[in-house]
Amino acid sequence: MIYQKKDLNILGEVIKPGQSAELSFNVAHLHTRTPVDVPVIIERSKKPGPTILFTAGIHGDEVNGIEIVRQLISKEINKPKIGSIICIPVLNIFGFINMEREFPDGRDLNRVFPGIKNGSLASRVAHTLVNEIIPEVDFVIDFHTGGAFRFNAPQIRIAPGNEDDDIMAEIFGAPFLLYSNNLNKSFRKTCNELGKPILLFEGGKSFHIDKNVTNTAVNGAKRILNHFGMLRKKFNVSEPKKECIKIIDSKWQRASYSGMFKAKANLGQEVKIGDTIGNITDPYGKFNHFVKAKHNGFIFNINESPIVYQGDALFHISTETTK
Repeated sequence: MIYQKKDLNILGEVIKPGQSAELSFNVAHLHTRTPVDVPVIIERSKKPGPTILFTAGIHGDEVNGIEIVRQLISKEINKPKIGSIICIPVLNIFGFINMEREFPDGRDLNRVFPGIKNGSLASRVAHTLVNEIIPEVDFVIDFHTGGAFRFNAPQIRIAPGNEDDDIMAEIFGAPFLLYSNNLNKSFRKTCNELGKPILLFEGGKSFHIDKNVTNTAVNGAKRILNHFGMLRKKFNVSEPKKECIKIIDSKWQRASYSGMFKAKANLGQEVKIGDTIGNITDPYGKFNHFVKAKHNGFIFNINESPIVYQGDALFHISTETTK
């Protein structure tokens, strides 16, 4: 693809080639009338090239994703050799302030896209992103973590059936690639409907920063930028440590009993049916249930909560994979 030099028109501002800008969009105030802005950090090369968007913090408690984008900025990886890079480290600034997943209106930002101009608070943020920023973007990487106590192995998620997405996911080089259908009203589905390629990265858990996860994601982002010719020579591009496991289908293994839970299997471990992968006990030393794998496959999500109830998801195990 041939890219022409052009101005970026974002949030009512014009950013020319070679310029840097820190913009913000504000859709509401706190109940104290204090304004809350969502920072949008833009770096442009004088040379034409694609415009890449890095986003995180769609869920306010997913701190690990925010840390990934923070590192891209602090290490100046976001200053491109060609083209433009836009970083939005915290989309749900309201949730981040309160350390909550949702917006103050109780809505999940990732379930209200493409948003409504005069809708709910979350819907207004979605509408601003989709209408003021996404039209200027050529490629998106959105960083997430596992919810609650569930720790995700570093992984890329894409919808099945798109060869271009497959290629970009392999270039990113996460240990796992999970094929999953786009959820209704999600950011990923909206980007796909608008013809904007997007990779969704999952890794770690809420309220937690994990060095391995952040390193995996930052290295993956550098590979993508290098692929587009945007990464400056000062940065090294490493090869992925492991061959990517592509997960075509998977199942959650759930708790048969309530109690105190401890996982014995490791994240990313390949298990066989009947392997002991954890145990559930009571507080009194009278009950000890060994959790045995019900499927052959790789464990790519583990519930790290010390207390579980019957029916809670414990392990996410692949049931069909390819390399």
